[in-house]
Amino acid sequence: MPTLYHHPMSSASRFVRLILAEYGFQTDFVEEQPWEKRREFLALNPAGSLPVYVDDSMRVLCGPNVLLEFLDETHGVLKRDRRLLAEDPFQRAEIRRLTEWFLQKMEQDVTKPLTRERVYKLQMSQAQGGGAPDSKVLRTARANIRQHMKYLAWLAGSRTWLAGDRLSYADLAAAASISVLDYLGEIDWQETPVAKEWYQRLKSRPSFRPLLAERIRGITPVSHYADLDF
Repeated sequence: MPTLYHHPMSSASRFVRLILAEYGFQTDFVEEQPWEKRREFLALNPAGSLPVYVDDSMRVLCGPNVLLEFLDETHGVLKRDRRLLAEDPFQRAEIRRLTEWFLQKMEQDVTKPLTRERVYKLQMSQAQGGGAPDSKVLRTARANIRQHMKYLAWLAGSRTWLAGDRLSYADLAAAASISVLDYLGEIDWQETPVAKEWYQRLKSRPSFRPLLAERIRGITPVSHYADLDF
């Protein structure tokens, strides 16, 4: 069976897990701590980043964008109305743009610094960079959340789904990132009711259930995290 190396609080890992679930893949999951730089893991991906997918033939695919394209070309094109990438070239470009926005820009501005400071550092040794959270990093990341949520709300309010009329990779990328932040209680949903309604639709999909059921050792999610009605 194919194997996905992931971390439960990695937004890129969550994104790929949602794709696999939407397309009905049966996959083994191996939790990886990338800061440990295990020799066996680096042999699969010298960059040491997540996620990493190993198929039945032991071929290795690294990174969310690579996996997006591979899964679309090998399986998405067969899904017709359930395909997560549009047929129209302009729509495909918009889906890719927004997927990059949430997995790269929002990741750098918000998700990555918050998860590093609040989650990863608790699991790291001092030699690996662990320790107390950096309050300055937390303040900066939290200040950036509002603008990203406003943009998300604008997209959700002006379109049926974030990139158009159908659910797409853009929605899964955004939901993967938002779910990490929501677990940590970093989002004020009262400020963005339109984004909240969009996220409720994503949370209610069967593909989301495994994410909502997971718990991170030593970190309890906010009370509404797994509540489909908030």
